[in-house]
Amino acid sequence: MTETKEAQDVVLRLSGITKRFGVLVANDAISFSLARGEVVALLGENGAGKTTLMNILFGHYTADEGTVEVFGQPLPAGLPGAALAAGVGMVHQHFTLAGNMTVLENILLGTEPLWGVGRGRAAARRRVLALSRDFGLAVHPDARVATLSVGERQRVEILKALYREARILILDEPTAVLTPQESAALFDTLRRAVAQGLSVIFISHKLHEVMAVSSRVLVLRHGRLVGEVATAETDRPQLAELMVGTEITPPAPTEARPGATLLKLKTVSTPARGNRTGLRGVDLELRAGQILGLAGVSGNGQGALADLISGLETPSAGSMELAGTEISHWSPRAALAARIGRIPEDRHRTGTIADFTLTENAVLERYAEPPVARRGWIDWSAARRAAEQVIKAYDVRCPGPETRIRLLSGGNMQKLILGRVLEAQPMIILANQPVRGLDIGAVTYVQERLIAARDAGAAVLLISEDLDEVLTLSDVVRVICEGRLSPEFPRGSKTPAELGQWMAGQGVPDAA
Repeated sequence: MTETKEAQDVVLRLSGITKRFGVLVANDAISFSLARGEVVALLGENGAGKTTLMNILFGHYTADEGTVEVFGQPLPAGLPGAALAAGVGMVHQHFTLAGNMTVLENILLGTEPLWGVGRGRAAARRRVLALSRDFGLAVHPDARVATLSVGERQRVEILKALYREARILILDEPTAVLTPQESAALFDTLRRAVAQGLSVIFISHKLHEVMAVSSRVLVLRHGRLVGEVATAETDRPQLAELMVGTEITPPAPTEARPGATLLKLKTVSTPARGNRTGLRGVDLELRAGQILGLAGVSGNGQGALADLISGLETPSAGSMELAGTEISHWSPRAALAARIGRIPEDRHRTGTIADFTLTENAVLERYAEPPVARRGWIDWSAARRAAEQVIKAYDVRCPGPETRIRLLSGGNMQKLILGRVLEAQPMIILANQPVRGLDIGAVTYVQERLIAARDAGAAVLLISEDLDEVLTLSDVVRVICEGRLSPEFPRGSKTPAELGQWMAGQGVPDAA
């Protein structure tokens, strides 16, 4: 009996995949297929089981139940080498590149025997250049990875998969750290690749991107497949409701009632650090009961401002005032003592310690204070209670407080950080890219908590590269460009296009 055309076109089939971590069921009897030249979007809340499922497919995890077939052949479980050999490539959300090596060396890493390193490099280089040209992945093979932008590093990861002749490509949150321009370039690459027969599983939280790039959408919730729809027959509100199980209502801040100035910068400058822009003569006031949104293209001084407020940087010129008193000694410890809460830009590198438990991470910034500290010692029972309170109040989905935080999804990590910050009742909140990489339910939750903190009297500095988020949440907006700040713009006084001009350095002060 000959196979049907539909069966011949199926390149991947997962049947009844179940994976448990202790009592937590991460994947519950999930089945789906992928066709040649198809882009299937895998959608779901943080912790819904998307990455676990893909790690099973790629061989990082072994399923407790179920099977995987690639091009009609069973895929051996738990062997990434078998997945690679079968034509499966995966680009992880957090890149796996060696910064001290060139693009070409990273692409060839693991493809050459130890006794044959260096042979055939000229041919390999020609092949990489051809792949770069054919798929629109502009990156120089001799460039050091450490010198590349985030978008260029992602191109290297995709080139690694294509060089190994991947016919199925898994992209895990591919745009989480990309600018809109870099995301658009990625989508162009995907369209070229799909036209040449590549099949893609696209994992994302961003509904507008799912609608733009996929032909079919699978929705996971609490480890189960709860929906499968053709992209052309759905819309963003329906997908959001499938993801979280209820209708999503975006936050709508009420009119702010700003109070006293809690933190003031007066003509502050900071030194440039390597390729990072410093601040240049910045004046800034953070007021109680107000969200100040800072918009700007990445790399224009946001990091320097965040480090300054966190106590990681000190002014090279100008002065800082805290509640009307000039600051003479500034450090991270002084910032914590001043009740400045910090939601960092990178939850993995500067927000958590990967091999610490949730309990340890929950008390990182107050381990020396009561009730966690008693007579100079950490009271681990009190620390565990503090962690359990955050887990419950902020809906951190995890097996328990003794779980290592690296095992959590990005959204659940962010909820723990948010809880750690807000439970300390800060006077000033630095929210640096607080919803980057989060699903729509988690985004709404974080934004509602920030609004509630503002209404309770906190001053909030929201730093975001998402202009829509800045415009939605902020009571006043400023733009940062090349380390300088624009004037304050009240909510609704500037259009996105006008703010975009300031972001590009083309803004001019309004005529008096």
